[in-house]
Amino acid sequence: MNIELSIVMPCLNEAETLAVCINKAQSFFERENINGEVIIADNGSTDGSQKIATDLNATVVNVPQKGYGSALRGGIEAANGKYVIMGDADDSYDFSNLMPYVIKLREGYDLVMGNRFKGGIKKGAMPFLHKYLGNPVLSFIGRLFFKSKIGDFHCGLRGFSKEAYYKMELKTTGMEFASEMIVKSSLKDLKITEVNTILSPDGRSRPPHLNTWRDGWRHLRFLVLYSPNWLFLIPGLLLFIFGIITSSFLLFGTVSIGSVNFGVHTLIFTSGFVLIGFQFILFYGLTKVFTVENELLPKSNKYDKLFKLINLEKGLIVGAILVIIGIILSFSAYFDWQAINFGDIENTSTLRSVIPAITLMLLGVQVILFSLFFSILGLKK
Repeated sequence: MNIELSIVMPCLNEAETLAVCINKAQSFFERENINGEVIIADNGSTDGSQKIATDLNATVVNVPQKGYGSALRGGIEAANGKYVIMGDADDSYDFSNLMPYVIKLREGYDLVMGNRFKGGIKKGAMPFLHKYLGNPVLSFIGRLFFKSKIGDFHCGLRGFSKEAYYKMELKTTGMEFASEMIVKSSLKDLKITEVNTILSPDGRSRPPHLNTWRDGWRHLRFLVLYSPNWLFLIPGLLLFIFGIITSSFLLFGTVSIGSVNFGVHTLIFTSGFVLIGFQFILFYGLTKVFTVENELLPKSNKYDKLFKLINLEKGLIVGAILVIIGIILSFSAYFDWQAINFGDIENTSTLRSVIPAITLMLLGVQVILFSLFFSILGLKK
Protein backbone atom coordinates (compact mmCIF):
# COMPACT_ATOMS: atom_id res chain seq x y z
CA MET A 1 0.00 0.00 0.00
CA ASN A 2 1.11 3.55 -0.64
CA ILE A 3 2.26 5.41 2.46
CA GLU A 4 -0.08 8.29 3.29
CA LEU A 5 1.83 9.94 6.15
CA SER A 6 5.49 10.25 7.09
CA ILE A 7 6.38 11.58 10.54
CA VAL A 8 9.84 13.14 10.41
CA MET A 9 11.81 13.84 13.58
CA PRO A 10 15.20 15.61 13.56
CA CYS A 11 17.53 13.92 16.01
CA LEU A 12 20.79 14.87 17.70
CA ASN A 13 21.41 12.81 20.85
CA GLU A 14 17.76 12.29 21.80
CA ALA A 15 18.15 8.84 23.43
CA GLU A 16 16.18 9.89 26.52
CA THR A 17 12.97 10.72 24.63
CA LEU A 18 13.24 9.19 21.16
CA ALA A 19 11.58 5.86 22.00
CA VAL A 20 8.59 7.62 23.59
CA CYS A 21 8.07 9.76 20.49
CA ILE A 22 8.36 6.83 18.07
CA ASN A 23 5.96 4.70 20.10
CA LYS A 24 3.40 7.52 20.20
CA ALA A 25 3.65 8.01 16.45
CA GLN A 26 3.27 4.32 15.72
CA SER A 27 0.32 3.97 18.08
CA PHE A 28 -1.30 6.89 16.27
CA PHE A 29 -0.94 5.09 12.93
CA GLU A 30 -2.49 1.94 14.39
CA ARG A 31 -5.34 3.67 16.19
CA GLU A 32 -6.37 5.84 13.22
CA ASN A 33 -5.71 3.11 10.64
CA ILE A 34 -3.21 5.24 8.73
CA ASN A 35 -0.53 3.70 6.56
CA GLY A 36 2.49 5.62 7.78
CA GLU A 37 6.19 5.61 8.55
CA VAL A 38 8.48 7.22 11.10
CA ILE A 39 11.63 8.87 9.73
CA ILE A 40 14.45 9.77 12.11
CA ALA A 41 16.72 12.36 10.48
CA ASP A 42 19.87 11.82 12.51
CA ASN A 43 22.36 14.68 12.55
CA GLY A 44 25.32 12.85 14.06
CA SER A 45 24.07 11.39 17.36
CA THR A 46 26.64 9.70 19.60
CA ASP A 47 24.32 8.42 22.35
CA GLY A 48 22.83 5.41 20.58
CA SER A 49 19.79 7.19 19.18
CA GLN A 50 20.18 5.41 15.83
CA LYS A 51 19.95 1.95 17.42
CA ILE A 52 16.88 2.93 19.43
CA ALA A 53 15.17 4.03 16.23
CA THR A 54 16.05 0.91 14.21
CA ASP A 55 15.00 -1.38 17.08
CA LEU A 56 11.58 0.27 16.95
CA ASN A 57 11.32 -0.20 13.17
CA ALA A 58 11.75 3.48 12.38
CA THR A 59 13.73 4.51 9.30
CA VAL A 60 17.01 6.25 10.11
CA VAL A 61 18.34 8.78 7.61
CA ASN A 62 21.89 9.94 8.34
CA VAL A 63 22.33 13.63 7.51
CA PRO A 64 26.00 14.65 7.73
CA GLN A 65 25.48 18.40 7.17
CA LYS A 66 24.88 19.99 10.57
CA GLY A 67 21.85 22.09 11.37
CA TYR A 68 18.16 21.81 12.21
CA GLY A 69 17.15 22.70 8.66
CA SER A 70 19.66 20.31 7.12
CA ALA A 71 18.40 17.41 9.22
CA LEU A 72 14.78 18.08 8.36
CA ARG A 73 15.44 18.51 4.66
CA GLY A 74 17.29 15.20 4.61
CA GLY A 75 14.46 13.43 6.44
CA ILE A 76 11.66 15.00 4.40
CA GLU A 77 13.31 14.21 1.07
CA ALA A 78 13.74 10.58 2.13
CA ALA A 79 10.09 10.32 3.23
CA ASN A 80 7.70 8.24 1.10
CA GLY A 81 4.40 9.65 2.37
CA LYS A 82 1.98 11.85 0.49
CA TYR A 83 1.91 14.01 3.59
CA VAL A 84 4.67 14.85 6.07
CA ILE A 85 4.35 15.92 9.69
CA MET A 86 7.56 17.13 11.30
CA GLY A 87 8.17 17.52 15.02
CA ASP A 88 10.96 17.55 17.59
CA ALA A 89 12.01 14.26 19.17
CA ASP A 90 12.13 15.69 22.71
CA ASP A 91 8.56 14.66 23.71
CA SER A 92 7.38 18.29 23.85
CA TYR A 93 4.74 17.51 21.19
CA ASP A 94 2.21 14.70 21.38
CA PHE A 95 2.67 12.47 18.33
CA SER A 96 -0.35 10.40 19.37
CA ASN A 97 -2.67 13.36 18.70
CA LEU A 98 -2.01 14.32 15.08
CA MET A 99 -5.48 13.82 13.62
CA PRO A 100 -6.27 17.58 13.40
CA TYR A 101 -3.25 17.93 11.10
CA VAL A 102 -4.19 14.95 8.96
CA ILE A 103 -7.78 16.17 8.55
CA LYS A 104 -6.61 19.57 7.29
CA LEU A 105 -4.09 17.97 4.94
CA ARG A 106 -6.78 15.69 3.53
CA GLU A 107 -8.96 18.77 3.01
CA GLY A 108 -6.32 20.08 0.62
CA TYR A 109 -4.24 22.49 2.71
CA ASP A 110 -0.60 22.71 1.63
CA LEU A 111 0.78 23.68 5.05
CA VAL A 112 -0.82 23.05 8.45
CA MET A 113 0.82 24.96 11.30
CA GLY A 114 0.45 24.28 14.99
CA ASN A 115 -0.39 27.20 17.27
CA ARG A 116 0.94 26.70 20.79
CA PHE A 117 -0.44 29.98 22.09
CA LYS A 118 -4.00 28.90 21.28
CA GLY A 119 -3.52 25.23 22.13
CA GLY A 120 -1.76 25.80 25.43
CA ILE A 121 1.78 26.05 26.77
CA LYS A 122 2.25 23.99 29.92
CA LYS A 123 4.24 25.37 32.83
CA GLY A 124 7.98 25.18 32.16
CA ALA A 125 7.51 24.24 28.49
CA MET A 126 8.75 27.55 27.07
CA PRO A 127 11.25 30.04 28.52
CA PHE A 128 9.86 33.43 29.59
CA LEU A 129 11.73 35.37 26.88
CA HIS A 130 10.55 32.99 24.15
CA LYS A 131 6.94 33.10 25.31
CA TYR A 132 6.50 36.84 25.86
CA LEU A 133 9.13 38.42 23.60
CA GLY A 134 10.86 36.23 21.00
CA ASN A 135 7.99 34.24 19.50
CA PRO A 136 5.31 37.00 19.63
CA VAL A 137 7.62 39.66 18.15
CA LEU A 138 9.04 37.48 15.38
CA SER A 139 5.58 36.14 14.53
CA PHE A 140 4.25 39.72 14.35
CA ILE A 141 7.09 40.75 12.02
CA GLY A 142 6.40 37.71 9.84
CA ARG A 143 2.69 38.55 9.61
CA LEU A 144 3.45 42.20 8.82
CA PHE A 145 6.14 41.59 6.21
CA PHE A 146 4.56 38.67 4.39
CA LYS A 147 0.81 39.25 4.93
CA SER A 148 0.50 35.92 6.69
CA LYS A 149 -2.22 35.08 9.22
CA ILE A 150 -0.09 32.53 11.08
CA GLY A 151 -0.08 33.26 14.81
CA ASP A 152 2.88 31.05 15.78
CA PHE A 153 5.71 31.17 13.23
CA HIS A 154 7.99 28.88 15.19
CA CYS A 155 5.85 25.96 16.23
CA GLY A 156 7.96 22.85 15.62
CA LEU A 157 4.97 20.62 14.91
CA ARG A 158 3.62 21.22 11.41
CA GLY A 159 2.33 19.22 8.46
CA PHE A 160 2.51 19.69 4.70
CA SER A 161 2.12 17.75 1.51
CA LYS A 162 5.26 16.43 -0.16
CA GLU A 163 4.23 18.25 -3.32
CA ALA A 164 4.00 21.56 -1.43
CA TYR A 165 7.43 20.97 0.13
CA TYR A 166 9.09 20.90 -3.30
CA LYS A 167 7.18 24.02 -4.33
CA MET A 168 8.63 25.86 -1.33
CA GLU A 169 12.22 25.38 -2.58
CA LEU A 170 13.70 25.69 0.91
CA LYS A 171 17.37 26.67 1.20
CA THR A 172 18.30 27.36 4.83
CA THR A 173 20.13 24.89 7.07
CA GLY A 174 19.62 26.24 10.59
CA MET A 175 16.76 27.11 12.91
CA GLU A 176 15.48 29.75 10.46
CA PHE A 177 14.22 26.81 8.38
CA ALA A 178 10.99 27.12 10.40
CA SER A 179 10.45 30.72 9.27
CA GLU A 180 11.51 30.03 5.69
CA MET A 181 8.80 27.40 5.32
CA ILE A 182 6.04 29.89 6.18
CA VAL A 183 7.60 32.75 4.21
CA LYS A 184 8.02 30.70 1.04
CA SER A 185 4.51 29.24 1.40
CA SER A 186 3.07 32.75 1.74
CA LEU A 187 5.06 34.15 -1.19
CA LYS A 188 4.02 31.24 -3.41
CA ASP A 189 0.34 31.56 -2.41
CA LEU A 190 0.11 28.07 -0.94
CA LYS A 191 -2.95 27.18 1.11
CA ILE A 192 -2.08 27.56 4.82
CA THR A 193 -4.07 26.97 8.00
CA GLU A 194 -3.53 26.47 11.76
CA VAL A 195 -4.59 23.94 14.38
CA ASN A 196 -4.32 24.25 18.14
CA THR A 197 -1.31 22.44 19.58
CA ILE A 198 -0.25 21.79 23.18
CA LEU A 199 3.39 22.30 24.10
CA SER A 200 4.70 20.26 27.05
CA PRO A 201 8.06 20.47 28.85
CA ASP A 202 10.58 18.33 26.98
CA GLY A 203 11.69 15.10 28.61
CA ARG A 204 15.45 15.61 28.33
CA SER A 205 17.81 16.19 31.23
CA ARG A 206 20.25 18.21 29.07
CA PRO A 207 19.70 21.78 27.80
CA PRO A 208 17.98 22.22 24.40
CA HIS A 209 20.00 22.83 21.24
CA LEU A 210 18.18 26.13 20.68
CA ASN A 211 20.23 29.24 21.56
CA THR A 212 17.91 32.12 22.48
CA TRP A 213 19.86 35.09 21.12
CA ARG A 214 21.81 33.46 18.29
CA ASP A 215 18.85 31.61 16.80
CA GLY A 216 16.49 34.52 17.46
CA TRP A 217 18.81 36.78 15.47
CA ARG A 218 18.99 34.23 12.65
CA HIS A 219 15.18 34.21 12.42
CA LEU A 220 14.99 38.02 12.47
CA ARG A 221 17.80 38.37 9.90
CA PHE A 222 16.05 35.91 7.60
CA LEU A 223 12.69 37.72 7.82
CA VAL A 224 14.29 41.09 7.10
CA LEU A 225 16.50 39.92 4.23
CA TYR A 226 13.57 38.18 2.56
CA SER A 227 11.55 41.38 2.62
CA PRO A 228 13.54 44.01 0.66
CA ASN A 229 10.39 46.20 0.59
CA TRP A 230 10.62 46.80 4.34
CA LEU A 231 14.41 46.79 4.52
CA PHE A 232 15.20 49.10 1.58
CA LEU A 233 12.23 50.37 -0.44
CA ILE A 234 9.94 51.85 2.24
CA PRO A 235 12.74 53.54 4.31
CA GLY A 236 14.31 54.78 1.05
CA LEU A 237 11.06 56.26 -0.28
CA LEU A 238 10.32 58.01 3.02
CA LEU A 239 13.81 59.52 3.22
CA PHE A 240 13.84 60.47 -0.49
CA ILE A 241 10.41 62.15 -0.39
CA PHE A 242 11.24 63.98 2.85
CA GLY A 243 14.51 65.22 1.34
CA ILE A 244 12.84 66.39 -1.88
CA ILE A 245 10.08 68.31 -0.06
CA THR A 246 12.34 70.02 2.48
CA SER A 247 15.00 70.82 -0.14
CA SER A 248 12.36 72.39 -2.39
CA PHE A 249 11.38 74.85 0.35
CA LEU A 250 14.97 75.68 1.30
CA LEU A 251 15.97 76.40 -2.32
CA PHE A 252 13.82 79.54 -2.26
CA GLY A 253 15.13 80.95 1.00
CA THR A 254 15.40 80.49 4.74
CA VAL A 255 12.53 78.71 6.50
CA SER A 256 11.74 79.82 10.06
CA ILE A 257 9.89 77.72 12.60
CA GLY A 258 9.47 79.74 15.75
CA SER A 259 12.87 81.10 16.69
CA VAL A 260 14.74 78.46 14.68
CA ASN A 261 15.95 79.33 11.16
CA PHE A 262 16.69 76.67 8.54
CA GLY A 263 18.88 77.96 5.75
CA VAL A 264 21.41 76.92 3.17
CA HIS A 265 23.38 74.76 5.61
CA THR A 266 20.24 72.74 6.33
CA LEU A 267 19.88 72.34 2.55
CA ILE A 268 23.15 70.36 2.56
CA PHE A 269 21.60 67.82 4.95
CA THR A 270 18.27 67.59 3.13
CA SER A 271 20.13 67.00 -0.13
CA GLY A 272 22.01 64.25 1.65
CA PHE A 273 18.66 62.70 2.62
CA VAL A 274 17.70 62.68 -1.08
CA LEU A 275 20.91 60.88 -2.03
CA ILE A 276 20.73 58.35 0.80
CA GLY A 277 17.05 57.61 0.18
CA PHE A 278 17.68 57.19 -3.53
CA GLN A 279 20.57 54.81 -2.79
CA PHE A 280 18.20 52.69 -0.66
CA ILE A 281 15.69 52.57 -3.53
CA LEU A 282 18.37 51.53 -6.02
CA PHE A 283 19.65 48.86 -3.66
CA TYR A 284 16.11 47.52 -3.35
CA GLY A 285 15.99 47.09 -7.14
CA LEU A 286 19.34 45.30 -7.24
CA THR A 287 18.40 43.05 -4.30
CA LYS A 288 15.08 42.16 -5.93
CA VAL A 289 16.75 41.13 -9.19
CA PHE A 290 19.46 39.14 -7.41
CA THR A 291 17.06 37.22 -5.15
CA VAL A 292 14.65 36.40 -7.98
CA GLU A 293 17.33 35.38 -10.48
CA ASN A 294 18.94 33.13 -7.85
CA GLU A 295 15.52 31.62 -6.98
CA LEU A 296 15.53 32.92 -3.42
CA LEU A 297 12.25 34.76 -4.03
CA PRO A 298 9.48 33.79 -6.47
CA LYS A 299 9.03 35.77 -9.68
CA SER A 300 5.93 37.95 -9.87
CA ASN A 301 4.15 39.89 -12.60
CA LYS A 302 5.54 43.09 -11.12
CA TYR A 303 9.03 41.72 -11.64
CA ASP A 304 8.47 41.32 -15.40
CA LYS A 305 7.01 44.84 -15.56
CA LEU A 306 10.13 46.13 -13.80
CA PHE A 307 12.28 45.05 -16.74
CA LYS A 308 9.91 46.72 -19.18
CA LEU A 309 9.95 49.95 -17.19
CA ILE A 310 13.68 50.02 -16.43
CA ASN A 311 16.36 49.17 -18.96
CA LEU A 312 19.91 50.23 -19.77
CA GLU A 313 18.98 52.73 -22.48
CA LYS A 314 16.39 54.58 -20.38
CA GLY A 315 18.74 54.64 -17.41
CA LEU A 316 21.59 56.10 -19.43
CA ILE A 317 19.34 58.81 -20.86
CA VAL A 318 17.83 59.82 -17.50
CA GLY A 319 21.23 59.74 -15.80
CA ALA A 320 22.80 61.86 -18.55
CA ILE A 321 19.99 64.43 -18.30
CA LEU A 322 20.48 64.77 -14.54
CA VAL A 323 24.25 65.17 -14.98
CA ILE A 324 23.78 67.81 -17.70
CA ILE A 325 21.35 69.82 -15.55
CA GLY A 326 23.86 69.63 -12.70
CA ILE A 327 26.62 70.91 -14.99
CA ILE A 328 24.43 73.80 -16.19
CA LEU A 329 23.74 74.82 -12.58
CA SER A 330 27.46 74.55 -11.86
CA PHE A 331 28.23 76.95 -14.69
CA SER A 332 25.58 79.33 -13.32
CA ALA A 333 27.31 79.25 -9.93
CA TYR A 334 30.68 79.72 -11.66
CA PHE A 335 29.51 82.90 -13.38
CA ASP A 336 28.19 84.23 -10.04
CA TRP A 337 31.60 83.57 -8.55
CA GLN A 338 33.30 85.21 -11.55
CA ALA A 339 31.14 88.32 -11.02
CA ILE A 340 32.84 88.91 -7.65
CA ASN A 341 36.32 88.31 -9.17
CA PHE A 342 36.56 84.80 -7.64
CA GLY A 343 36.56 86.20 -4.11
CA ASP A 344 34.89 84.89 -0.96
CA ILE A 345 31.31 83.81 -1.62
CA GLU A 346 29.10 85.44 0.97
CA ASN A 347 25.86 85.36 -1.02
CA THR A 348 23.89 82.22 -0.13
CA SER A 349 22.15 82.29 -3.52
CA THR A 350 25.31 80.86 -5.06
CA LEU A 351 25.23 77.92 -2.69
CA ARG A 352 21.60 77.39 -3.62
CA SER A 353 22.88 76.65 -7.12
CA VAL A 354 25.96 74.66 -6.07
CA ILE A 355 24.21 72.22 -3.72
CA PRO A 356 21.46 71.10 -6.15
CA ALA A 357 24.07 70.97 -8.94
CA ILE A 358 26.21 68.51 -7.00
CA THR A 359 23.12 66.56 -5.88
CA LEU A 360 21.81 66.19 -9.44
CA MET A 361 25.21 65.11 -10.81
CA LEU A 362 25.51 62.47 -8.08
CA LEU A 363 21.98 61.25 -8.74
CA GLY A 364 22.74 61.05 -12.46
CA VAL A 365 25.89 59.00 -11.90
CA GLN A 366 23.97 56.70 -9.53
CA VAL A 367 21.26 56.13 -12.14
CA ILE A 368 23.83 55.34 -14.84
CA LEU A 369 25.76 52.88 -12.66
CA PHE A 370 22.54 51.30 -11.40
CA SER A 371 21.29 50.80 -14.97
CA LEU A 372 24.53 49.08 -15.95
CA PHE A 373 24.53 46.74 -12.96
CA PHE A 374 20.78 46.13 -13.22
CA SER A 375 21.27 45.02 -16.82
CA ILE A 376 24.15 42.72 -15.84
CA LEU A 377 22.05 41.04 -13.12
CA GLY A 378 19.20 40.56 -15.56
CA LEU A 379 21.33 39.05 -18.34
CA LYS A 380 19.81 35.63 -17.68
CA LYS A 381 16.36 37.07 -18.29
